[in-house]
Amino acid sequence: MSYDHKYLFYPLKFLVILFQRLFYYIITKMQPVKKYYKRNLPHYHPDGSTFFVTFRTSGSLPLDLILKLKEEYKFNVDKLSQIKSLKERNDKYHLLKWSYFKNYDHYMDNSSKNIFLSNDLVAESIFHSILAMDQIKYDLICFCLMPNHVHIVLTPKDLDPNNSGKECLCSEEGNSAQLIKTQEWSDINVALHNCPATEMQTGSEINGTQHNSSLTEILRLLKGSTARECNKILNRTGKFWQHESYDNVIRSEADLNRIVMYVLNNPVSAKLTEEIGGWRWSYCKYL
Repeated sequence: MSYDHKYLFYPLKFLVILFQRLFYYIITKMQPVKKYYKRNLPHYHPDGSTFFVTFRTSGSLPLDLILKLKEEYKFNVDKLSQIKSLKERNDKYHLLKWSYFKNYDHYMDNSSKNIFLSNDLVAESIFHSILAMDQIKYDLICFCLMPNHVHIVLTPKDLDPNNSGKECLCSEEGNSAQLIKTQEWSDINVALHNCPATEMQTGSEINGTQHNSSLTEILRLLKGSTARECNKILNRTGKFWQHESYDNVIRSEADLNRIVMYVLNNPVSAKLTEEIGGWRWSYCKYL
């Protein structure tokens, strides 16, 4: 009798083991898997959107030019709305945005207005401020400082809304908070681009929509903390950065590769240096 009673527990034990394995399988599948490809750049993963961001110094481009670019962009976007296929419309929309951005960036590269970042002390201050927030506010991939604008590729980290603004916070008129000191890194490149209607849209020089909340906070902290320090270095007052930024969600690994190479090559195309890696103010973590 006791022998038979013993085997009554085997089905229960089997069910417990089956439940444990099922639970383990579900948990492991829920964990984000970070992958890397052959050149060590992080894989594109939609769970943590990676952004390509560009912001510029205040007044570095004339207002009539910005309005002209916006008008042309809106006209072409309206034309795309007539395309019935959603895939074709989205694909052409991204091509249009990229074309708009390159045109916009070309004007910045050739502008001699408010080239504040040509001052090495200003560039060094911004360079270290960007590095200081890496792994705190975002996962930094690459960036570049140009004479009147900044390109950055980053993945925002979640920000605690109850704690936002307590680290590296500074308005252009307010007092700067102490920045985290970092060791000197090598050169860096950064750029922002606007998002399509199917993605999280952000405040930009195209349509003035609102940023992804984490990205908005990052730019507020970064631009605020650097503005006062740079004005102090230059012995000037007033607005340092243009309020609007230009940003885009990176959609694929091919996008990421293309954008990183664009950022790192920007000083070359602008004739500031002869080769990638020759620009002091460019940096890429994974190359």
